[in-house]
Amino acid sequence: MSGHAILSASGAHRWMTCTPSARLELEFEDNSGEAAAEGTAAHALAEHKLRKALKLRSKKPMSKYDSDEMDICTDDYVGFVLETVAQANLSCPDPLVLIEQKLDFSKYVPDGFGTGDCVVIADGTLHIVDFKYGQGVLVNAEDNPQMKLYALGVLELFDGIYDIDAVSMTIFQPRRENVSTCTVFKEALYQWAEEILKPTAALAYDGGGEYAPGEHCQFCRAAVKCRARAESKLKLAVLEFALPPLLSDEEIAEVLASIGDLTNWANEIMAYATDTAVNHGKQWPGFKVVEGRSNRKYSNEESVAEAAKAAGYRDIYRQSLITITEMEKLLGKPRFNEVLGGLIAKPPGKPTLVPLSDKRPAMNLSSAKNDFTEE
Repeated sequence: MSGHAILSASGAHRWMTCTPSARLELEFEDNSGEAAAEGTAAHALAEHKLRKALKLRSKKPMSKYDSDEMDICTDDYVGFVLETVAQANLSCPDPLVLIEQKLDFSKYVPDGFGTGDCVVIADGTLHIVDFKYGQGVLVNAEDNPQMKLYALGVLELFDGIYDIDAVSMTIFQPRRENVSTCTVFKEALYQWAEEILKPTAALAYDGGGEYAPGEHCQFCRAAVKCRARAESKLKLAVLEFALPPLLSDEEIAEVLASIGDLTNWANEIMAYATDTAVNHGKQWPGFKVVEGRSNRKYSNEESVAEAAKAAGYRDIYRQSLITITEMEKLLGKPRFNEVLGGLIAKPPGKPTLVPLSDKRPAMNLSSAKNDFTEE
């Protein structure tokens, strides 16, 4: 296996929806950034803690991203996995627990392989747990192709050795307080693999099919220069620049459904153009690089205080409590809830228009009207 799969499990939703994107991405560097590096550090710490909990040898990793929040999140993950193992014990006296297991699903996906964070193999139900440290996008286990690929990789190794009937797939995303589990019968998974996955993967591996812009574009390395995505957003922008009263209800709904991605796309274009101009000397027709706005700051606070006092000014300090987030990190989540839980108020959020697919319950409209009126 090479170090990177063209059709990766983590990108399965993208390349199954937009099949040519996998080959197109190969032309671009992987600039995952700080969030990906932080996620890697969290996974390493989670692996270490889980190995120690299972009485396996492990050396604690050190990272600049270490924090109380990461400690709490990885502890919660380990606790969840141990509960899963205990559940598996009910149907199998000695379940097999695999950590960071290499999985090969090339039977269905050309050169397909990946790594499962934690796999608990037992008679009856096979359990797969995927640790997601990111908080930007809420991840659902329901019909999740990444989890299905992991499941196929595990079944390739152990189906027949264990009497497996179903697969339980869990996304554990602690920073979003999200634990999403989906259970499917083994035969249904095999049917999906043969009828949907296999032909789609073959098309994607060859770079065939049609481009299909959508929410999945945000994680595509080629997104910023993808013509199909640009055409889609520019078409929508024509509606957005029109005066709202001149648009039909259907047109406004179309803008609402995609306005977040349209904004992200515009920001990505600006970031790409700025980076190539500043760091690579690219000259964009009609544009130039200038010095942006900056906020003033003290070069040395002690010297400023001494100078102000010497000039006769004494009321130069403002004392305030640290933020709730900082306080929670300082105390740790359990202690924070114990000591300050009753002193934390959470007022109702400002009325916000979201798609019907959003899981939050609808607001009482009269209440929402009052919230708008009071501001």
